Parts: sequence; C-alpha cells; structure tokens
Amino acid sequence: MKGKLGYSLLAAALAANLAIGARTYLRSAEAEDRAEAYRNLRLFALVLERVRQDYVEGEKLSYKELIYSALRGMLDALDPHSEFMDPEKFQTLKSDTEGEFGGIGIQIGLRNDRLTVIAPIEGTPASRAGVLSGDQIIKIEDRSTMGMGLEDAVKLLRGKPGTKVKVTFFRPSTGEIKETVMTRAVIQVDTVKDIRNGEDFPLGPDKIGYIRLVQFGERTVDELDAALDKLLKQGMKGLILDLRDDPGGLLDAAAGVCSRFLPAGSVVVSTEGRDPSMRREYRVSNLGKHLSLPMVALVNGGSASASEIVAGCLQDHHRAVLIGERTFGKGSVQSVIPLQDGAALRLTTARYYTPNHRMIHEKGITPDIVIPMSPDELEAIALKRVPGALETLPPARRARLEKLRDRQLERARDTLRGVLILSARKALEAKPGASSVRRLAAAREPAATR
Repeated sequence: MKGKLGYSLLAAALAANLAIGARTYLRSAEAEDRAEAYRNLRLFALVLERVRQDYVEGEKLSYKELIYSALRGMLDALDPHSEFMDPEKFQTLKSDTEGEFGGIGIQIGLRNDRLTVIAPIEGTPASRAGVLSGDQIIKIEDRSTMGMGLEDAVKLLRGKPGTKVKVTFFRPSTGEIKETVMTRAVIQVDTVKDIRNGEDFPLGPDKIGYIRLVQFGERTVDELDAALDKLLKQGMKGLILDLRDDPGGLLDAAAGVCSRFLPAGSVVVSTEGRDPSMRREYRVSNLGKHLSLPMVALVNGGSASASEIVAGCLQDHHRAVLIGERTFGKGSVQSVIPLQDGAALRLTTARYYTPNHRMIHEKGITPDIVIPMSPDELEAIALKRVPGALETLPPARRARLEKLRDRQLERARDTLRGVLILSARKALEAKPGASSVRRLAAAREPAATR
C-alpha cells in the first residue's frame, strides 16, 4: 500500500514538473517569438528610413507609399489569391461585387506562375474570339505579363464598355500564339443553358435531359429549378449536368444546386483554416426534390471553384457519375478584412474539402470516367456554343470542326441509357409473378439465343 502511495506521489510530482516545464517552455517560446518580431520590425524600420534618406528620389516618397508597397509585396508572396488593397482598389472590388463592369469575359488564375484562363464566360467578347480554358495570357496591350499579379492583369483587362484591348494568348496544347483585339462589354451572364444554348430545354427521344451551368450566381438555383420543371413535364428519366468550363461563383449557389439532388443533412463541402470560425460544414437544409433521378455530371479543366464543389459533392455521395477530365483545382477561401484609411486585406483563410475530406485546391476533382479531349475538340465545343462563331472561320477549318463530336457528352448519354435499362429491368423483376414471366419468355426464345 505504501509502495502504491509512493508511486502515486512520484507520478503526481512528475506530472506537476512536466506541466511547469511545459508552461515555462511555452512562455520562453512566446518570448522568443516576440523578440524575433521586434528584431525584424527594427530591421524594417531601419530599411524604411535608409530608403527615405539615401534613395536618389527619396524626397518624392512618403511613409505611406513605402509601407503600402511593403504590404503589397508581403501579401503577394503568400499565394496568388491574397493581396493588400489600397483604398482605390478596395473600392473597385466593392463596385464589381455590387454591380456590372466592363471587360472581355474571362476568369483567370495563376498556374505555374503564368496568367492562365480558367474559363471564358459564354456570350462575352472572349468566348466569341475563341479563347479557351488553359490559354496563357502573355501580353496585355504591349505589356508583358511575366511576373504580373492577378489584380494588375484584371485592372488592365477591364475598362469602359466599348473600348478596345489587345491581348496576346499562348495555347500550350498547340504552341500557337494569337494576338486578339477585343471590345470590352458589360458582362451579364445567364447562368443556366440548354443543349442549344437557349432556355427551352428540349427533351430527346431517349428521355435524357441536359442542363449546362455557365457559372454560379444569385439566380442560378431558381433558373435550375425552372429548367428541371420543364424537363420533368416532358417525362425526363435521366439528367446530364454539364459543369465544363464553369469558372465557379457563389458558394451559396453551389450548395443550392446540390440540395436539389441530396437528402437533408448531407454535407456539401467543408472549410478548414487556422481560425476556428473558418472550420465549418455546409449541409443540405431541405430534402431534395430529385433524389432518385439518375445523373451524370460533365467536368473538365475549366471547371473551377463552385463547380468543383458541386462535382466533388455529387461524386462523394455517389449521386452522379463524373465524366470528363480533371478539374482546375481552385479550392481556397479568401476573406476580405477592412483596414484603416479605406484599405483592406484579401487573405486566404481556409481551404475547401469535399464530403469525404478530399482537398480541392491544386488537386482538382478526378472524374470516375476520364475522357481526354484534343485541342480541336475543345475548340469545336466552345465555338458551337456561340451562335454564328463557326461561320467566321475559314471554310476548311469550319468543315473540320463541324465534324468533330462531343465524345464526353456521348459517353454521358450512353452511361445514362445503361442505367435506365438496368433500372427498368430491376423494376420488372420486382413485380409479382415476374419470375414466371421470365421463364415463359426464355422458353419461347430460340435455342441459339439463350
């Protein structure tokens, strides 16, 4: 008994010593962190003053200009999506999110340090000019984009509607360099389209519906509901949801789309960041109306952000078969943090994860059935979506592109046909007396076909 008491006292003493030691270590580490911060802040102040005193044109510089420049450099070094915004740039951001803007209609990102087109927005100057997902922007006007940040590029591309901008693109898949002059326009997008690029949503003889999401905006869910109603009234039995070249948009819209096809409580996406407030799950709040509708979703390298959230969600819940190519891999969350004097930070604070906790950022979503497309096939699909675009091509090239098939869409139809046939067979087998009917049918078959 005394031995056990001695061991208990010894263990308690060791635990106390460990706790005291841990607190001491933490205090020491915190003190060291503070000391390092002070040392580096002193270095920053010394450099700031040295520039002000010794730079050849230092008299033209203000402390505010130098500190703003330092903040821009610090945020730019983090990732392509974080940035320091001076008051003018922050005001531009607010204007863009609250109203219309003039531009050429492309979503861009940085891939391997190069300005890359995520996807052209349909019906805009860029889509009419034949710009494709994956094209690299190497010049805007006569200014090289080497080392240029996203926001600087956006600022050069946007402008007053009706004005022109010259952009030089490099297409890695073909090695082609193309200089294009486009007229800026007000960018307004219908977010849900049918197979004919309209809003009629006709149903083919196979009873398979087709809906394409151009991007995720405030009206997307309502437009999707209207399209589904039109197709269901015609007797739709299966659905192809086309997310190809959809650059994303609003998270709420992505969650709303998923909620049409999943049971209440299903996880759509989760976010994780260092701040506990950024660790959360987005779930379906209402029971979906289309839980049993067989589905295929089409994706490609132009599917990004919100469209990747939808694709990953439907795939993880085994709610749709994904067909196409790996998506772009834009899965980070940016928070806008207002600062003094009207400036702000746009800071990457979290990453998106699919319901099965797969990270989207820089990895993308890999389809269940991968069908690569050639550059000509991708161009043909893009041009066929724009009324009159093929007619602008030289006759030989136009004839060649018109003959190219959308193999991903064809595979989606074949997949759904198979699912519908299997479902019909299972329904027949589940009926009372189905086994005797099958025996009678088998007895009537020629022997060679059994």
